Amino acid sequence: MRPVVSLAALVLLAACAQAPATNDLSASEPGVMPPETQQERDWAEIEQLEDEAKAMAHAGGCASPAGCRIAPVGNRACGGPRYYLVYCAVATDSVALHRTLDEVARAETEYNQEYDISSTCELLLPPEILVTDRECRPASRRRP
Repeated sequence: MRPVVSLAALVLLAACAQAPATNDLSASEPGVMPPETQQERDWAEIEQLEDEAKAMAHAGGCASPAGCRIAPVGNRACGGPRYYLVYCAVATDSVALHRTLDEVARAETEYNQEYDISSTCELLLPPEILVTDRECRPASRRRP
């Protein structure tokens, strides 16, 4: 004969099996768990720097592509940027932007070395620039 387990006992067992509640308030948003490993924390710091750079780069304010600029972002393990950021030079503090982007590239280089990261070795070319409604943006490339 099999033992009968009551529904109340199952609920009690399930409640006991859950992880205890913590008072860790380090998550930046409700429901978002903080990174768990040092590698994840290191990458989160790089992403934070990158977000700061993106916030500095203003695409609007240029009447022609001549006023637009392209800046490399990051540093893949095999070399070269992960992508390019397009911005309007008259609306952006280019010196501060490039200072922050240099820090992103330096931090990513250290990250790649520390965690033995590999990447593709393809050459990523800067995009062509278009201006639409006084806003700099990358032109989409057509594949051959």
